[in-house]
Amino acid sequence: MSSQERASLSALPKESRSHRQHGRSGRAANPQSDGKGSQTPPHPPRSRSGRDQLVGLGGLAPDPTARQSSAAPGKSHRQGITLIELTRLFPDEDAARTWFEAQVWPNGRACPHCGSVRTHEASHAKSPYRCSDCRHYFSVKTGTALEASKIPLRLWAFAIYLEVTSLKGVSSMKLHRDLGVTQKTAWFMLHRIRESWAQETAGPLDGPLEADEMYVGGKHKNKPKAQRPKLGRGKRAKREQVIVAGVKDRATNRVHASPVASNDWETLTAYVRRYATRDTAVYTDEYLSYRNVTDRHDTVKHSQDEYVRGDVHTQGIESFWSLFKRGYVGTYHRMSPKHLHRYLAEFTGRHGIREQDTIDQMRSVCAGLVGRRLLYRELIA
Repeated sequence: MSSQERASLSALPKESRSHRQHGRSGRAANPQSDGKGSQTPPHPPRSRSGRDQLVGLGGLAPDPTARQSSAAPGKSHRQGITLIELTRLFPDEDAARTWFEAQVWPNGRACPHCGSVRTHEASHAKSPYRCSDCRHYFSVKTGTALEASKIPLRLWAFAIYLEVTSLKGVSSMKLHRDLGVTQKTAWFMLHRIRESWAQETAGPLDGPLEADEMYVGGKHKNKPKAQRPKLGRGKRAKREQVIVAGVKDRATNRVHASPVASNDWETLTAYVRRYATRDTAVYTDEYLSYRNVTDRHDTVKHSQDEYVRGDVHTQGIESFWSLFKRGYVGTYHRMSPKHLHRYLAEFTGRHGIREQDTIDQMRSVCAGLVGRRLLYRELIA
């Protein structure tokens, strides 16, 4: 092929080049063919719950060259957002502000100070709206965990996207490199986003429940020999670590977890009974601190290599512990006891929205920021 023909071929659209190449090889071009003459079944139609909704959200034009992937394991049924689509959804600060306003004020703009809908635009540098009743200026950040933040909303949208799509979390170092902000700013941004998942005391859950505890912290064997406490052998060494109790509701797939003061019977039983009634089915291992937690309590004996007996198992909550520890070791490397409850809220909150499309996950986080407030001096106090 001459250089002129090669240049002409490269200038053709992909479809034209495909027909030309297939025609030269004597094989008909067939979009449903695997290139060997065999026919592959057509892809199933895409739902309109995910990417197709983006077309109307931020001016994102349909991508005719995007190929639909075949069925895959895991959470492949969810509609994701690529980085290219994210930049189209938030091309500038005005587009990001419009999107945030649609999430914070789904029923129309309202004053975050008094709740009045009698508002109007104002020529204010930081607060573009004014309430006609209480006469306060406000913006979409007012009354949310983003209040008083100088970070552009476009960067906040990118940070929320990275946080909900990273199963094991995002470190402040990575966020500072990805967004071009300082590590200190990225650390504060991530803690603000975690506020949307702050756990509130829940009533009794439907169940069945799985209950278990884990231990968070460094291992004494990794410390310098001079700093290793003389705690003896066995489980006594774990008492220096932070104890985390958790329950998983099989009916909703929700997980609740928080640090507790001890792993004795009074502490663990009281924690589980916050989410269970006497008639709730609760499954645990044979640890004695869970004995008689409810009238429908059953156990699996891990010490005897029994892990599943019909419906009796703790595989769900242990799977969550495994994911949390992967984030601990692989992403964050260290979680201070002071902020451990915030990291637990992040992992439990993200676990609760895993079945949603990416755009719905972002909406959920944005809605959860309303009514929250977190100051930097509270984090470092």
